[in-house]
Amino acid sequence: MRLYVNIDHAATVRQARRTDEPDPVRLAVLVEQAGADGITVHLREDRRHVQDRDVELLARTVRTVVNLELAAAEEIVAIAERLRPHQATLVPERREEITTEGGLDCVGGAARLRTALGRLTAAGVRTSLFISPDPPAVAAAAALGPVAVELHTGRYAESWRRGDAALAELAAAARQAKALGLAVHAGHGLTYENVGPVAALGDVEELNIGHSIISRAVFVGIERAVREMRERIDRARAAS
Repeated sequence: MRLYVNIDHAATVRQARRTDEPDPVRLAVLVEQAGADGITVHLREDRRHVQDRDVELLARTVRTVVNLELAAAEEIVAIAERLRPHQATLVPERREEITTEGGLDCVGGAARLRTALGRLTAAGVRTSLFISPDPPAVAAAAALGPVAVELHTGRYAESWRRGDAALAELAAAARQAKALGLAVHAGHGLTYENVGPVAALGDVEELNIGHSIISRAVFVGIERAVREMRERIDRARAAS
């Protein structure tokens, strides 16, 4: 299973003081050295954390792969077309949200998403849609023709201590997506404590994790934090 580490929150700390540290580009080097399979970074329209300069440099320096999260907005899609990251994951954005709160509306936003997917595919970029783990959402996403879907694990992250209903929901959505010919990724709210059951889902091939790793790094350093997450994922996968 691939582990892509989201480094947005290093930029969040930097932007709190509008200075030049911590530099997410330098952090990405350490994350890769620690065993991550890729770097995930979200260039938001409001540039609240990651800046254009960060994405430009990451595109040139990352040795693994870059997964660029972006809204289906003209300006941001154009940047992805030019930089051609390995993967682009289209996500919803709302100005007032603290973090991405749910999946894309692949029905109401179908035309806009289809256009963005077409442009990214033409640029040679692997495409993914960030969606809720619901049967209608999976079906609607598949109809748009991406390579992959990333299942929003927020409901699971909020309720995993109270039962396994949300995990079963993720498992069913992953099976459905794979049956429709899609690669299956997952992410949002995954931590060292709750990642195991999701990592054990055989139909999921990639996890995107950021906040928990960056938080752990405050205490133990980024390389140890990445290695610890890598080890938990690998143990859960081997035991499944």
